[in-house]
Amino acid sequence: MNRQQIIEQIFSKKTFLCVGLDTDLRKIPQFLLKEEDPAFEFNKQIIDATAPYCMAYKPNLAFYESMGLKGIATFEKTINYLKENYPNHFIIADAKRGDIGNTSNMYAKSFFEDFGVHSLTIAPYMGEDSVKPFLAYQGKWVILLALTSNAGSADFQLTEDAHGERLFEKVLRKSTEWGDKNNMMYVVGATQGKMFEDIRKIVPDHFLLVPGVGAQGGSLQEVCKYGMTKECGLIVNSSRGIIYASQGEDFAQAAAEKAKALQQEMAIELEKI
Repeated sequence: MNRQQIIEQIFSKKTFLCVGLDTDLRKIPQFLLKEEDPAFEFNKQIIDATAPYCMAYKPNLAFYESMGLKGIATFEKTINYLKENYPNHFIIADAKRGDIGNTSNMYAKSFFEDFGVHSLTIAPYMGEDSVKPFLAYQGKWVILLALTSNAGSADFQLTEDAHGERLFEKVLRKSTEWGDKNNMMYVVGATQGKMFEDIRKIVPDHFLLVPGVGAQGGSLQEVCKYGMTKECGLIVNSSRGIIYASQGEDFAQAAAEKAKALQQEMAIELEKI
């Protein structure tokens, strides 16, 4: 899925919402546990209910890997279900990979060839040769961690060098030498607020994947105020706030209502541009 297709989906659907599929068997409605594959049945119903209100889905690999081989099978079934039934939705594998070149080659093959996702989150700590293998795939996206929403982000990401440049700024600046706005995005947490201004000074046109709206307390309006571009430039993720809106038999409908509410807020923000 190329940049123009993503932009078209955002403006035609009036949404830049990504639904995070952080599927935890301990948190899904317990009546689903009688199903042969409870996690997939949960995902399927969540996807069917929320698809009209979002333009992307982001399964988080940790939740599937924690279930062993069956969890990986669930992840693959979920990806295939999306590709077959919702081919216009952008699929992000949230796996935070990144290793020496040879290992990254194998990660890239796994996610882009075997699973066939559109994009993958990547940790930049090991530098250019750990990221380049993912950028070799035409039509695929690297989503590089830049400034995350967790409290520990300050431990490294906000540290300054002798010239006053913060580490996340160095990551942004250096990585623009590897890819461009057509194959690279950045993770920036919604809780970072006005720092979106500093980010936009370095990457004015790149898309930003923004977790942290909802359960983590990030403000959609603040993110849009400081981070939105004339092409939107944002994909805002909500996971727990949507998928665990209810533990009852109405769980999918409750998720749809939460997604719809966010979509309506996003439509207002899109009108402004």
